[in-house]
Order: sequence, then C-alpha cells, then structure tokens
Amino acid sequence: IKYDLPEMEEYLKDTYGITVYQEQVMLLSQKLASFSKGDADVLRKAMGKKQKDVLDKMKDKFIAGCKKNNHDEVIAEKIWKDWEAFAQYAFNKSHSTCYSLVAYQTAYLKANYPADYMAAVLTHSQNNLENVTYFIEDCRRQNIDVLGPHVNESGVFFEVNKQGQIRFGLGAIKGTGDAAVEAIIQERDIHGSFTDIFDFGKRLGQRAVNKKTFESLALSGAFDCFKEFHRRQYVFGKEGDISLTEKVIRYANKFHQEAESAQASLFGGSTGTEIPAPKVDPIEPFTEIEKLHFEKEVVGVYISGHPLDNFRFEIDTFCNTPLTSVAELELLQGKECKLCGIVSGAEHKLTKTGRPFGRLTMEDYSGNHTFTLFGDDYMKFKSYMMPGLFLFVEGTAARNTWGEQNLEFKIRNIEILNELANKRVQGLALRVEVPAITFEFVDTLDKLCKKNQGNSALRLYLKDSSESIQVETLARLSRIKPGNNFIKELKRMAEVGVITDRNEVRWL
Repeated sequence: IKYDLPEMEEYLKDTYGITVYQEQVMLLSQKLASFSKGDADVLRKAMGKKQKDVLDKMKDKFIAGCKKNNHDEVIAEKIWKDWEAFAQYAFNKSHSTCYSLVAYQTAYLKANYPADYMAAVLTHSQNNLENVTYFIEDCRRQNIDVLGPHVNESGVFFEVNKQGQIRFGLGAIKGTGDAAVEAIIQERDIHGSFTDIFDFGKRLGQRAVNKKTFESLALSGAFDCFKEFHRRQYVFGKEGDISLTEKVIRYANKFHQEAESAQASLFGGSTGTEIPAPKVDPIEPFTEIEKLHFEKEVVGVYISGHPLDNFRFEIDTFCNTPLTSVAELELLQGKECKLCGIVSGAEHKLTKTGRPFGRLTMEDYSGNHTFTLFGDDYMKFKSYMMPGLFLFVEGTAARNTWGEQNLEFKIRNIEILNELANKRVQGLALRVEVPAITFEFVDTLDKLCKKNQGNSALRLYLKDSSESIQVETLARLSRIKPGNNFIKELKRMAEVGVITDRNEVRWL
C-alpha cells in the first residue's frame, strides 16, 4: 500500500505515534487471519522490537487463520516471509521518515518564525527551570528579547507580543493561582488595559486577586508598566506606614462598598464623588541584585538580567569553563579549569565518622553545579560557602588515589569575584590603527580615563597595517580602573586587551 505525504501526516495524527507501516501490519493481520486487536498489537510490537522468538510462535497462528479464511497457504507463507524481511529494516525506515518530517517542520518554524517557535519551546519546558534558563539564553543568542510578565500584555503561557518579543506568562508566577490569572486576562480582554495599579485593584477586587497574588505579581515585574511606583513599594511601606499593596486593597474595598451602598440607597444612583487614591510616600527601590533575587524566587529564573551581568569583564577575561561542563569530567581531565558563579546553596555536614564536609552549589549562565568538599579542602574553603557570594574557582579534573580511582573535580583555589579584577588586572591595552588617532579620539579617551580613574595602567598599541609596524606606548598621566561599562565604551573605539598579573596582554 502506497501513501503520499499528506496521507502519512494524517495517519501520524490519527494513530498518535504508531507509524503508518505498523498500522498496515495490524490491519492486514486482522483482515487476512482474523487476528484480534490484542494479537495484532503483539505482532506489531514483536516486529518493531525484532523479537524473532515471538514472531516464530505467531507464524503458525497466522497461517492457520489465513487457511480458515480461504486464503492460499502459499500466498500466506509469502506474506509472512515478506513481513519477516520487513521487520529487519522497515520500522527504522518509517521512524526516520517521521522524524525527518518533524525535523523539517521544526527547522522551518525556527528559521521563519523564531520568536513564536521559541515561545512554544519555553511553554513546553516551563515545568523544568533548567531548560527554561537554557532556552532563555538561546533566545538572547538569537537576539530575541525575553521580557518579564506584564499585566496588560501577558497571557497564561509564553507569548509573542506585537513587537516580536517573548513575554513571560502570568501562569509562570508562583503564588498567583489559575483562577486569579484567568480573572486578570478575562477582565483585560473585556474592558481593556489597566490604566494604573488602583484601576487594577478596583476592577478585580480581593476575591479575584488577594494580597499574596498582588505581591507575587509585583515582585515578578508584572506591575512595572505602572511607572509611578516601583517593586519595593508594593511590599514595604515607609517606616510606620503600610505597603502599597495593602493601600490598593483597602482602596478597592472602599470603592466596592461605596458602589454597593449607592445601589442599595432609596433613590439609587451615585453621588458622583470620586474616591481619591491614597498617598504613597517614596522609598528606596530594590538594588539590582535584590530585584533579581525576588524574580528568581517568584518565577524560578532570572528575567530582567542575571546577577553575573556585572562581572562580564571578569568572566570574559579569566573564565574558560561553564559550570555545567563540570558534570562531564572526562572532557576536562588534565585541563586547568577556571569558572565563576553565584553561590545558590551551601550545606555543612558531618560524615558517619564525625568528620566535617560540605556541599557548595554555584550557578552561572549555563546552569548550576554542586561541589562536595572533604577534609582539608572543606576547612580551607568553608568560609566561601555562603549563599549570595560571587566566587571565582580554579581547579582540575583528576582521578582519586583510592578505591576505583574515579574522576573528581579538585578545587585548587577560590577567590571573591568582586575582588578579582583588582588583584589580577594590571591594566588595559588599546590597539588602534594610526589613521583612527584623531583629536576626537584623543578627547573621548581622555574623558573616559578621567571618569574611570584608578590604579591600573593603560597601554596604547599604535598599529600601521600597511607597513606591518606596531609601536607600544604607555599613558603615563592616566591611571584607570577597569570595569564593565568602561570596557564597553573602549570597545567602541578600538580593540581592547587586558594586562594580566603576569604582565601579558590578553585581547578580548
């Protein structure tokens, strides 16, 4: 029986993963030999898994069934022989056909509708936070913006907005609840976008959105569209005052009481008096690290950034191994590994014999990894085992000298990432083509150096490509402080390098 591609696709949908060829075998065995559906399924599985002993047992039953249905025994033998040959390769072939079709469709979607495709992938993976983190980074590599939740724009799941950006779904926020999310989306769809946080409170009320939901939405950034307030105000009030969330809830309750009172009055109607919004005193906003911490707490992943973003310079300069690679020690054997991350977990324990040991969990852009420290290593590095610290770790994958001599990651050194640049960077280097040295270039560089004054040196490498000449000079009047923003500005002007503690230049 021959199938063209559309028919094959229809079959794939209808049979939920059972291939067209498997379906044929099942149907033919029932028609020719009166196999029951159960027997036909056993035959299918035996052919798919190449279980020759099972097939041999079913052969007599098939031949007998064919004879009973007045089919020629010779033809029945021929069909069975063809099926045996078919079982050796055809299921592999059918599976490869199906997978190639799915692969083609997937590639087409990713190439032509990248944001929609990645939104679907993120939605499919949203119960696995490690996968979500990985796919968000993949989106950023493709220059697809992944934005946080938004009460006026987000759906339940990941969706693409009109600007082609991916929005987090409100359903991904912990503590919101399905009923609250549905109520928000339904109200928005029927009566339009929310104009401010008090409008949001009035239109939904405490029955639909309680205090916990309010705070979860605020900490995730879903209320950031209301520019007059920041996230901290929703959770904390000025000393001696209540939080913005409580003020919104009280305001909404009073509004509904007034409305109900007007409806129940003798004359009906409204007095026309507008309830004024409560006064909200300004307080200091969350720091960037605090904001990211709460995002991780209520959503499970960092959305608006990553705590390591402030250490991009140190990562590019000193690190050579992502944390997730440490799980594959065979590939790292003999390599000097340099990695960094934020401490997301730390455990201090005792062995059965009473000896202390610890587990240190670190997280970077790629994911997380847990290191186990025993004996002297634990005593040496236990002071670094504190959640929230940014660490730089050096070590190697080596075999144990005891037991089965398994591979383990041996930590040789740990340093605070915040202090790394000051300890290991002697200065910065700029490599510039001679024609690029203009008055404007010199003036811009001078302003940047004054803005980033410090104790490190600045070298200039003046390059003449036509003559294959390069001259090294030292900026004797300028001492600088290397940093992320400074490096970004310099990269716009010239090629940037780092002068390490060994007085070597490592070009970025």
